[in-house]
Amino acid sequence: MVIITIDTEKCKACGLCIDACPIKILKMSSGLNKKGYHYVEVDKKKCIGCGMCFQMCPDLVIEIDK
Repeated sequence: MVIITIDTEKCKACGLCIDACPIKILKMSSGLNKKGYHYVEVDKKKCIGCGMCFQMCPDLVIEIDK
């Protein structure tokens, strides 16, 4: 089982993880974090744990545990 966690308060909405996801399960939220950014959301049930989003995130807000 793959567990993906996104620290929504640190996310700056750069979108690099969204572009990197091979199965396109990441998207920008409609809500804002405390810094005023639309943070990234993930469909946790569909995540395959490939780690592409983790590798692309410049702010290290994504964690993947297998």
